Amino acid sequence: MTPLQEDTRFRVLRALQDNPRLTQRELSERLGVSLGATNFVLRALMDKGAIKIRNFRGNTRKLSYAYILTPHGLAEKASLTARFLARKQKEYESLKAEIEAVSKELEHETQSAADAAGSSEPVV
Repeated sequence: MTPLQEDTRFRVLRALQDNPRLTQRELSERLGVSLGATNFVLRALMDKGAIKIRNFRGNTRKLSYAYILTPHGLAEKASLTARFLARKQKEYESLKAEIEAVSKELEHETQSAADAAGSSEPVV
């Protein structure tokens, strides 16, 4: 599974744990993925036994479902959470290093431009 697929599964499980009665459309909008992709992920999670789908027939909305995380789903979410956090921390450290490098480049370029202009004041 790619990191993007893992992130999507993690975000789906996290959203459903917070609100099991989200519709697929609401879930799709919250995650910023297509309705088809949301349906695909939900079916895959159901097939793996990570979620159970409950239909509330007494509800006035005929398509009212609740997506319940199973014990397996909770364990998968914990595992995905750990990997998600490790990836994001690595991305953060990489971005932090890049910002520091670009800041130093800018400082050097600003000083070089000021020196080339014959001025000791930095050009901003």
